[in-house]
Amino acid sequence: MFTEPVIEINNLRTEFGSAIIHDKLALKIQRSEILALIGDSGAGKSTLLREIILLEKPVAGSIKVFGQEVLNLNHKQSLWLRRHCGMMFQHGALFSSLTVAENIAVPLREHTQLSQRFIQEIVAFKIALVGLPNNTGDKYPSQLSGGMIKRVAVARALALDPDILFLDEPTAGLDPIGAGAFDELVISLKESLGLTIVIVTHDLDLLWKVTDRVAVLSDKCVYRVAPIRELITLDHAWLQRYFQGPRGRAVINQN
Repeated sequence: MFTEPVIEINNLRTEFGSAIIHDKLALKIQRSEILALIGDSGAGKSTLLREIILLEKPVAGSIKVFGQEVLNLNHKQSLWLRRHCGMMFQHGALFSSLTVAENIAVPLREHTQLSQRFIQEIVAFKIALVGLPNNTGDKYPSQLSGGMIKRVAVARALALDPDILFLDEPTAGLDPIGAGAFDELVISLKESLGLTIVIVTHDLDLLWKVTDRVAVLSDKCVYRVAPIRELITLDHAWLQRYFQGPRGRAVINQN
């Protein structure tokens, strides 16, 4: 189904002081797939996302995006990467002093020479794209629900029309209805924009509903990458705890 890798990671090693987070980690992510990263707390899932977009740097290894080695890029060259990759951070990371429209416009003002009128048009389109009402642009983050904050964060991540979208715990803290609506948003964005989407999540419903493949981080590397229906059959201690607990069994029985 997927033949063209857009992200290739090899021999990645990440250290924080004396703690080794990744060691000889390897992963390929294919064009237009939705891939989730799962693993125990501290496995380095969010760290891996941040390393791909150069917010953090590993001590060794290779990360290629569209065939381009990104770990050697200087600051000016890294702007190319920012244009191709959009990131929704776990808690939104919106600027509290800016309106929704101003938050979404930040990447456009930083990385383009577009006119104010054109930026406003793009912002309005992105707000509609993520399923928010037209008047949301005038509100401040403090006036929004948790689900709306996440959608605004996605709209900002999509401001520059990236090819790859990273979502860090996108449904954390949402009620079941809000989480389900966000699942539908992810599917619609992939289908309408042809995005490659990489998700860090613990949400079992999201894994079943939206992912093409799931990468399991364990013992500092990627243990397995496979569709979720294959993962639930593996004899791996953490996966068994994850899928065979009461919540895991309930979701499996529904699917």
